[in-house]
Amino acid sequence: MPDASAWRLALPHTAAAVPMARALVRTALTDTGPHADRDTAELLTAELVANAVEHTTAGAPIELVVRTRADGCRVEVHDGDPRPPGELTARPHEEHPDPWQEHGRGLMLLRALSSACGHRPTERGKAVWFTLPAAAAAVRPRGGRPERPV
Repeated sequence: MPDASAWRLALPHTAAAVPMARALVRTALTDTGPHADRDTAELLTAELVANAVEHTTAGAPIELVVRTRADGCRVEVHDGDPRPPGELTARPHEEHPDPWQEHGRGLMLLRALSSACGHRPTERGKAVWFTLPAAAAAVRPRGGRPERPV
């Protein structure tokens, strides 16, 4: 299915990349439709960008690509490290991460909240991605305000 819209942003290899990435996702999903869940898209994007900043060589380029489609969105974070990220597929024997630990929850959130996720090699490293379906449209009763479906 062709993209309705594609957004790209080169990110700094610093903590400032996370709010920049969240802002781009929020803008992309607000300006186009149908909309995927912006809060979930922002959260998962923040996790991927934070991982790229933390686990790749300082100064290496990081790029965010957001593609909005009729059926939802796909978000990719490109970095210069060809090594695959931690396990993106659920494992039957997987233990739940300790909620008090600072690390270990990002990929679990990605698996749990996205409709699909993965990684692929690129010419300069890898892209880690997730997709979200289009959110249900608001229902507008006759003469009333929009209501969210239950």
